[in-house]
Formats: sequence, C-alpha cells, structure tokens
Amino acid sequence: MTHNTAQLTTPCTLSSHHLPTPQKSRSYVRLSSVPICLTLISALLLVGCQSTSNGDLLDASGSQTSQTKSDRDVDQQEVARVRTSLAAQYIRKNDLDTAKRQLEKAFDADSRYAPAYDMMGVLLQQEGSRINLNKADSYFKKAIALDKDFNQAHNNYGVYLSQMKRYREAAEQFEIAGAALGYEGRIGALENLGRTYLQLGDHPAAAKAFLRALDGNRNSLIAHIELVDLLLEQQRVEQAQRLYDETLLLIRGQGISPRILLQGIKLASAQNNIAKRQQLAQQLLSAYPLSAEAKQLKIWLNNPEAPWK
Repeated sequence: MTHNTAQLTTPCTLSSHHLPTPQKSRSYVRLSSVPICLTLISALLLVGCQSTSNGDLLDASGSQTSQTKSDRDVDQQEVARVRTSLAAQYIRKNDLDTAKRQLEKAFDADSRYAPAYDMMGVLLQQEGSRINLNKADSYFKKAIALDKDFNQAHNNYGVYLSQMKRYREAAEQFEIAGAALGYEGRIGALENLGRTYLQLGDHPAAAKAFLRALDGNRNSLIAHIELVDLLLEQQRVEQAQRLYDETLLLIRGQGISPRILLQGIKLASAQNNIAKRQQLAQQLLSAYPLSAEAKQLKIWLNNPEAPWK
C-alpha cells in the first residue's frame, strides 16, 4: 500500500525532534504521513453526513442503500486519512491533546490505517516525556507492520530511534527508506543515514551515505556541508574546496552559518591563503562571537600549529 506524502515539519519546527548530534548544526528530517488541505476537511464533513449511528447508509426514505461493504471501507479509510491530516495540523500548533483525539477517531474509523499509527508515534515523541517516548516505539512498529513499504514510517522511526540513541537500529530504518527509489523523502533519509553513521563514529559509511544523497540530489546542502568536513579530515583539500564552493552557491542570498565560515577558514589555512583566512575569521568572530565555532577558532589562533579540534 502506498500513502500520499507531504512534509509535516523539520526538527526546526517541532522542537522535540531535535536529536543529539556530533555538531549543533545537524538535525534530522522527519516527514509526515499524510497531506493536509482544506479539501480533506470538506471530505470529512461529507463522509460524516453520510454516516448513521449503526454505520448503515440510508436513502431519503430511510431504506438502506446498495452501498457495498467495500465502499463503506473506502469511506472509513477516508475518514481515517482526514482525521490523521487534522492531527498533523494540531501537532504543528503543538496542540497535542486535540491531535491525539483526532488520531483516536482515525483508529475508530480504520484500525488498520498505517499513517495514523505513524502520526501517533510522532505525537508521543513530540510530547517528550519518558512514558510517551516509550509508548511511541510500538506505534511506529505498528505502522510498519501494517505496511512494510511505508517508507515515511521507516524514516520517522529512524528519527525516533536516533533520539533514543539506538543508532544501529536507526541506521537500518534509514537504509530502508534511503533505498526506496521513487520515495520523495529518500534523499532526506540518506542524509539521516549519514548523520547516524557519524554518531556511530563510522565516517567512511557516513561519507558513502552523503555521496548517495548527492547522487540523488546535487543540491543537498546537508550532504555538501557534511562531506566538506569529512574530506578535510582526510586532508583532501582540493575536493573539499570544490564542494565548499558549491555550498556557497547553494546558500547565495542567505545568511552564512558559523559552521560554513569555519570550514572556509580551515580551507584557507590549508591552502596558505592568509588574507582569506583573516577575512573569514573576522566575519565569524564579529557575527557569531558566542558560537562554538568562534570558540574553536580562538583556541586554534592561540596555537596555529595544533590540529583543529
């Protein structure tokens, strides 16, 4: 079974989706299970008007219509789909109580609707208490059990497992989603896979994952930034510089982050470009004086012969 896909949020919007990562600028990408639009709300109202207390559909005279069980099942799945969509809207607003009530109604309509279980896992993870974090696991597993090809659930479960520091299991889920050709969230899953391997200290595997992400989407900013650091670690300066130049093109017109500034400083230093290094160092210290990157730069400036930490 396939499910319509749409981006629910990134961890920058849902704060509970921020995950512990090697560097502060890394965050995992979560995708929603269902699309959200006003037409779905209209569909819910329409279906609701067609339902009676005993579940039978009646015509104007009060007689049961000829609607088949299959048609009724489709109607109930539509109700579940819309309820899940509404829950996603409430999760965006951090109205978790209302979101949970919508998902309970989705379960009542169709107890086998996989996206509702995935969304409940997202909701419980968003709430963040130990009790609800533990509960979330079973909902993600249920979504995957109902539809093993539900790639968004694999990705979302991977995000959850990463938050729980179960990185080996998370990598398995991201690998499944990242290998699913045609899945619109595949590149995000590969980026998540690379981050997870970084958490595990497996930098060669991380590099492979980020290269796969670049193969699928040359505009992957995350893959560019991560690969620059990995190439610098290997002292492959020329390749790192090429990716760094591409990074600057990708962020043209946007603000430049302290991490990207520090990468430029490292590259300038490796190539003995003193003027460029000083320019970027001044920019970093001026724009982000309290950042971790500024602190790292100050330590290095006090001992330029030492390796970067």
